[in-house]
Amino acid sequence: MEWLYSLFIEHSALQAVVVLSLISAIGLGLGKVHICGISLGVTFVFFAGILAGHFGLSIDPQMLNYAESFGLVIFVYALGLQVGPGFFSSFRKGGVQLNMLALGVVLIGTLMAVLGSYGLNISLPDMVGILCGATTNTPALGAAQQTLKQMGLESSTPALGCAVAYPLGVVGVILAVLIIRKALARKEDLELKEKDDANKTYIAAFQVHNPAIFDKSIKEIGGLNYPKFVISRLWRDGNVSIPTSEKIIKEGDRLLVVTSEKYAPALTVLFGEQEHTDWNKEDIDWNAIDSQLISQRIVVTRPELNGKKLGSLHLRNHYGINISRVYRSGVQLLATAELTLQLGDRLTVVGEAAAIQNVEKVLGNAIKSLKEPNLVAVFIGIILGLALGAIPISLPGISAPVKLGLAGGPIIVGILIGTFGPRMHMITYTTRSANLMLRALGLSLYLACLGLDAGAHFFDTVFRPEGLLWIAAGFTLTVVPVLIVGVIAFKWMKVDFGSMAGMLCGSMANPMALNYANDTIPGDNPSVAYATVYPMCMFLRVIIAQVLLMFLLS
Repeated sequence: MEWLYSLFIEHSALQAVVVLSLISAIGLGLGKVHICGISLGVTFVFFAGILAGHFGLSIDPQMLNYAESFGLVIFVYALGLQVGPGFFSSFRKGGVQLNMLALGVVLIGTLMAVLGSYGLNISLPDMVGILCGATTNTPALGAAQQTLKQMGLESSTPALGCAVAYPLGVVGVILAVLIIRKALARKEDLELKEKDDANKTYIAAFQVHNPAIFDKSIKEIGGLNYPKFVISRLWRDGNVSIPTSEKIIKEGDRLLVVTSEKYAPALTVLFGEQEHTDWNKEDIDWNAIDSQLISQRIVVTRPELNGKKLGSLHLRNHYGINISRVYRSGVQLLATAELTLQLGDRLTVVGEAAAIQNVEKVLGNAIKSLKEPNLVAVFIGIILGLALGAIPISLPGISAPVKLGLAGGPIIVGILIGTFGPRMHMITYTTRSANLMLRALGLSLYLACLGLDAGAHFFDTVFRPEGLLWIAAGFTLTVVPVLIVGVIAFKWMKVDFGSMAGMLCGSMANPMALNYANDTIPGDNPSVAYATVYPMCMFLRVIIAQVLLMFLLS
């Protein structure tokens, strides 16, 4: 049985891989178990590691440090790539209110943690760990640990605080949402309400009766001070055509226009009359409406088109086709000339079959090529992220320079590359499954190491009087900020219940609570609000964890 001993007990690179793989497999398997509709998911890897450490399993400290750091870097960088495209857009008009409310959750929790550290006589590193567990935010924990290592201080105790507070951190958000629902929400508040989505396209038909646009080209009409729109089809004298920008509009023309629903009244004034036919039903057979034209969805796969504006391709004038809509990451975008294309965009193209075949050659439509991950961009991004994280930043009042570290640097670079990479013609596209794979692999590795390191002293800590104090403190840090901001948002600021619940889940980085909200609240408002506030809150919590320790321990 010596081989079995060397495989699981004797420290080596092979043993480290086996132990971490075993912990991850057990944790991920348990993570699929649901209790009262709630599951901890990948976080069960953390608790599997704690149990393994408690029963004496260990790996070489250098291997542990390497695997933990590598897993954290992969996870936060892939996370940055995912949230990057929506990070800056979340600060636009529709998301400002939700982001300000989410910022309130973050700041109230941070202030309570600082006051609690002094009032409850809990060391700041321990309290930061409790705060990370209470907000179910393992990247922030990683950032805090890296900061403590830079300062030459013990870095393992925050993991104990995180582990103690984490389970009730998941449950606490759900409980707070339930309290608000029972105490304040009426039946009509829980009914599905349509949100005004600026990205949601709307198809309408208009008849031209406005003399002001008779005998003007579509280009001239588009230059008028009216909302953006795309003319998909034009009917004249019983014939249908794809209008180019030079097409002259005549009295009595029927136009099929793609725009946003809120712009329909303004465009009715522009064209003259809106028809009452509903062109937004899912079951419309577009190819049967005009047999000489077909509608086909084409995927942008040619790398040289990445970052180019749609109008610069002149597809409508060169090929006699029209692009009515663009689908990106499940979101419909209006196909305006200013729209910047990205690899993976799916364009709805309308035109004659021969013309569409030519456009297909221009755009690529080689879906197989998108399934091959572009690892060069991933590794370059990681290098840039680690380089940024290593830059010392001097701040007033702090003796030692601050570094963004292994968590802060890669997540910032990931956000920037995810946002601006296509504009600089960088191929940053990864399929959703590839991104999820990177994140899950990195997070599993990180949590397995984290749990294994904390497990040796976990139960000793929990069953001491201060362990119960840590649990109570963590639960308070979860519930109180969520209740305060939730009541303000729902009762005073009149945010709909679904958006409020999603905002609270996103501000606490709690996908398990979001799953509960999605299951109990109709519509997709919780998911939309979660995605709106998640990038900013994730970024802030990673940075705040480091700044707190730097400011208050220096």
